[in-house]
Amino acid sequence: MKTTATQFDQVIDRCRKVFVVKMKDYGPSWRIMRPQTVNDQLFIKAKRVREIEMTGENLVGESVEGEMMAIVNYAVIGLIQLRQGFADGVDMTAERATELYDAYIKEAKELMLRKNHDYGEAWREMYPSSLTDIILTKINRNKSIAAHNHQTLASEGCDGNYFDMLNYAVFYLIQTTLTPAQ
Repeated sequence: MKTTATQFDQVIDRCRKVFVVKMKDYGPSWRIMRPQTVNDQLFIKAKRVREIEMTGENLVGESVEGEMMAIVNYAVIGLIQLRQGFADGVDMTAERATELYDAYIKEAKELMLRKNHDYGEAWREMYPSSLTDIILTKINRNKSIAAHNHQTLASEGCDGNYFDMLNYAVFYLIQTTLTPAQ
């Protein structure tokens, strides 16, 4: 069986390909998104996954896998927006956006490996639907933090939640799209 790090890389490779292709189509048009807009984009993706999980119906036909990949990519966009600030127009090249994507993915992987060690890969024994619920919880936390002008008293900030959303979405994709031998 391959390691979590290898499986993480396999999932991220697919997510990154989508990110790069969308940069070719649209460029970093998302640079105008304020934090609440990024959170809402994440919310609609995660909410759709939860609805499909609960009802078993997918009338739009787009895959749950695609939505989870979008959560990975929007979490990176959230980190970029949080750390670079949002803009009034497109002020970044696709190449720069991809460089930042790679840097934040590296940071997410390092965090995942540390947490994975301490938690003993508990996520492997969780239901995918629980991972969806945790992602939704992290989105709601970011909405609450934004409503409090990004001030927290005892909690991690939005960046920690974005990293967690990204990693939980990767775990979901590992569980649902990779066979144990991959």
